[in-house]
Amino acid sequence: MGMNKNTILAWATIIMIIVGLGLIALGAFRYDDVAGWGFASVGIGFFAVAWVFNALKGRL
Repeated sequence: MGMNKNTILAWATIIMIIVGLGLIALGAFRYDDVAGWGFASVGIGFFAVAWVFNALKGRL
């Protein structure tokens, strides 16, 4: 079974959500100073890009 463009975008979305959750968890539980805010904001950015990938499914 080959991977078409929608399957690749779905996998990219899932991976980016997992990485985003990991970054937010690092910011919340590992770092107590200003670096935690940076990790959390980058994690939210990963969610935004994953949302765009999900929106592109079926349109490319």
